[in-house]
Amino acid sequence: REGRPGSDGSGHRRGLRLHQHHQCGVPAFTVPQPDAPLAVLRDRAQEISCPLYLCPPLEALEEGGPPLTLGLEGEHQRSNAALALQLTHCWLQQKGHQDIGELKTSRPSLLGQLPLAPVFQPTSRMRHGLRDTEWLGRTQVLRRGPLTWYLDGAHTTSSMQACVRWFRQALHRRERPSSGSEVRVLLFNSTGDRDSAALLKLLQPCQFDYAVFCPNLTEMSSADNADQQNFTVTLDQVLLRCLAHQQHWSHLQEEQASPGLWSTPSSEPGGPTSLLLAPHPPHTHSTSSLVFSCITHALQWISQGRDPVWQPPSPPRSLLAHPVAGSGAIVLHEAAAIHVLVTGSLHLVGGVLKLLEPSLSQ
Repeated sequence: REGRPGSDGSGHRRGLRLHQHHQCGVPAFTVPQPDAPLAVLRDRAQEISCPLYLCPPLEALEEGGPPLTLGLEGEHQRSNAALALQLTHCWLQQKGHQDIGELKTSRPSLLGQLPLAPVFQPTSRMRHGLRDTEWLGRTQVLRRGPLTWYLDGAHTTSSMQACVRWFRQALHRRERPSSGSEVRVLLFNSTGDRDSAALLKLLQPCQFDYAVFCPNLTEMSSADNADQQNFTVTLDQVLLRCLAHQQHWSHLQEEQASPGLWSTPSSEPGGPTSLLLAPHPPHTHSTSSLVFSCITHALQWISQGRDPVWQPPSPPRSLLAHPVAGSGAIVLHEAAAIHVLVTGSLHLVGGVLKLLEPSLSQ
């Protein structure tokens, strides 16, 4: 996902990458973004004499032709597509290709006084490329019987906001079962210095019935986890972090339930102001939460053997030892539809894909 660098130093990191990868005479392209990181890119481009252009919006490239269809969902992908088209057009031009899209009238850029990249008519191959693009683990949907898996790695606030928008839109478009209940499940983890509390807060509007947390390990044994394992932390440490995620989630649930509990009535001028217990606190959606020791156990509990493609061995009895796990297993087993959002760490999403789609790792 095209990131939007903010005040966390990402603009400086991008400026450094611009310097590291630049070759004399090769232009660079960027998209509209906040002033601070844009200034970093502009200043660094001037230092190394790199032509820097602003990509026109996708709408400008659609003028005079049919709308462009994107294979990747999410409004932010239009910015990605505009950038991809400019990079493709520039590369083809430098390689001497002729059929690279007819140039159209260009408009001046006002953002940071950057020159605007060419506005051209995308070729049919470019259109097909945008339409057929797939990005595993990004806005990816797997429909398996009563289960629908929504996978979208998101470890920054901007990417999580985009993930939530995509997930809610996907739920809005879904086919509702004629009878029976629907259950929403969150599977989440984050690592390193990510602000998991901020990410989890953004997920609150999705109204999950269950929030599940687990480390980025497919199995309890470390033998099959080389690609996912961080050798600087122990299993105890990653489990403690998952417990911290669960505590953050519970705290957010309590906060969501408490607004309006106390109300301050308007008082007459000079009169005393008192706090009264609100007679009808607002209705909130309650979420039960669980922590599992690995991705396999989490998926075993969520799927309850109902995924027609992924059929793992029977889970250990200890998996249902917790009261929430036991009661939740019944709910999941009887639900007409189960919607599972897997998000947060990209390693978590990769581990889930490794289990649900083993052919991808062969």
